[in-house]
Amino acid sequence: MAMEINACNNYSAQTNSTSTIKSAGSEKDSNVTTSTVELKTSTPGVTRTEQIKTGYSNVNDYSRYLQSKYSYMNKGTVSMQGVPVSVSVSGAFLEKCMNDPEKAKYLEENLAAIPDCVKSLKNYTKMMPGSPVVTYDAYIIDENGNITGISSCTNDPDGKIARENAARKAREKKVQEEKAVKRRKKKRAEEQRAAERRAEKRKAGKAGRKTGDFTASAVGTDVKTVTQKVITSLSGLPATVRAGFDIKA
Repeated sequence: MAMEINACNNYSAQTNSTSTIKSAGSEKDSNVTTSTVELKTSTPGVTRTEQIKTGYSNVNDYSRYLQSKYSYMNKGTVSMQGVPVSVSVSGAFLEKCMNDPEKAKYLEENLAAIPDCVKSLKNYTKMMPGSPVVTYDAYIIDENGNITGISSCTNDPDGKIARENAARKAREKKVQEEKAVKRRKKKRAEEQRAAERRAEKRKAGKAGRKTGDFTASAVGTDVKTVTQKVITSLSGLPATVRAGFDIKA
């Protein structure tokens, strides 16, 4: 069972940053600034204070900064709550965020919320009918900052149902194959009997021509004519040949 969700979009950025401090020598790029902001959390109405950085001149440096805080970002599949999770952020959106404090705040707010989102999803599925288990979770942030969440679940985590279904299908297949074998055997037997009957008929026909008894009779007032009729009947010769016989006393 798989389900797709649009998760964590409610963690939109707030606008009240408490301070902005220019970094002094701590970053390669002297334009990087640190802002102290209030970010929403997964608990409604609860915020937390966080420092975020912007002003990067290239996406690579900005990505390294984010990955130092959110190690799961653009790192392939990692484990959270025992669930394989993938978090990917479009490079185009990173480029928009690296010099825009509001977008950067929105991004970090959502990245920070992902572990709690995974935990909530895992707990929620336990309450669903059949208590499915989350087998994979992914969050994709596109070039416009839209977030797509994709989760795969199974109600057969130990494979018992799959094994039972496979065994049932194997039994059904075996029964069908056995029936097919019986049908083929029956057909071959019928064909063999038919062939034997044809052979017997051919054999009987040949034997009849070689050893059968023949009787022919004719009626007339002239013994010669009667004899010619008998000969003609026995030999199968046409009546026109009768004149060719010459029986002498």
